Amino acid sequence: MEAKKIQKRLFGTNGVRGIVGKDLTPELVLSIGESLGTMRNGRIAVGRDTRTSGETLINAIKAGLLAVGCDVIDCGILPTPALQYLVKEHFDGGAMITASHNPPEYNGVKIIESDGTEMGDEETIKLEQRIFDRSYSTTSWEGAGKETIALHLIEDYITAIVNLFPGKIGNGITVVVDPGSGPACATTSKILTGMGCRVLTINAIMDGTFPGRLPEPSPEGLMGLAALVISSGASFGGAHDGDADRAVFIDEKGQFVEENQEFALVADHICRDKKGVIVTPVSTSQMVEIVAKNYNCTVIYTPVGSIYVARTMRSLIEKGSPVIFGGEGNGGLIFPDHQFCRDGGMTAAMMVAILASRKQKLSLLLEQLPQRHMIKDKIPAIGGAAILEALKSAYSHEIIDETDGLKIFQGNSWALVRASGTEPLIRIFLDAENIEMGKELRDDIMNSIQKVAGRNT
Repeated sequence: MEAKKIQKRLFGTNGVRGIVGKDLTPELVLSIGESLGTMRNGRIAVGRDTRTSGETLINAIKAGLLAVGCDVIDCGILPTPALQYLVKEHFDGGAMITASHNPPEYNGVKIIESDGTEMGDEETIKLEQRIFDRSYSTTSWEGAGKETIALHLIEDYITAIVNLFPGKIGNGITVVVDPGSGPACATTSKILTGMGCRVLTINAIMDGTFPGRLPEPSPEGLMGLAALVISSGASFGGAHDGDADRAVFIDEKGQFVEENQEFALVADHICRDKKGVIVTPVSTSQMVEIVAKNYNCTVIYTPVGSIYVARTMRSLIEKGSPVIFGGEGNGGLIFPDHQFCRDGGMTAAMMVAILASRKQKLSLLLEQLPQRHMIKDKIPAIGGAAILEALKSAYSHEIIDETDGLKIFQGNSWALVRASGTEPLIRIFLDAENIEMGKELRDDIMNSIQKVAGRNT
């Protein structure tokens, strides 16, 4: 294992989040800024998504950073991967005000290290301890930091992606983009237009109330996008979550592309030209591993969470392994030639590159992938750790992977059972060759959980 989860008290897998005014207050965000600035004193870039609470909270974190002597560069409203790219290229650290895919009443803070990755668990725990102990290095009046407004820097991110795909390879390709009223309103259309695409948009006016759909790009929420794809004759539609570190797709027939299929399609494209290692969490469909093996590439699994994927990728590269791709089966893909974080804008650009290279419709390309069926479920359960331990005993005759929770293999199918770290829930992922096998394994796992939990679920 290249990365292991450590229990945090305030931050989750992707930053700290909560309902604004209840779980997440300006006072808390101020203390996060003071703590971050104490640990990473220097030039710190900040940005936010379009949520209505964003202006309040970004000013709170700026105040905390300035108070401990950091110089703050405000990059305005932009996608999380855009801020991560700018930090990697120019600054000592960063902080993004976003709640990603959560509903509009939520907001949050993601901390970015100087290499553009999110802060790892061990450093995050140190940050948390400073917040709880209020151990900040607040400076006197003459040592206060200075603020610079740098809204133009977003263009560096757009240009960086366009330059990875020279020659206007998108000529002749029409794409419908749904940024969901989020910060990708300012980036993805420009990226694809720069590649030569004809771009149409829906939900492309920034609005923190998210009037067109919620920040999570679900199949139900993307019905408007699907309709526009069909009526316009577009090659595909692309949509983002609330901070655009993920991208999901609609094919030319208006069908939602399941995110593991998306991952496998991009992996297939990359493995055709490069041989090496793909890094992904244990929750990702086995179709990615099948694709990799077809090209003599390998897959290394991590705990669930993009930060574990990104840091494992970097660690493997430092040890000499040829890491060519990574990401999660939720539309959050990581391209090491670009940067080590999930990047929805880059993923949309890669989809254009795939269609331009293969000269086939997206639906046909998806049909050529290994066929797997994934089921995701969750059930209320108290005492998740004890349930997992009992399940481990109940399935001791099967192959079990304990990278994150229990991954139980039965033949060519598997089930991942994880206890939620934030709610009294058991989360279940099942991956099988067909829906019948998936349902059979799901029923078996559910019955076992009921027995070991000692109650109906």
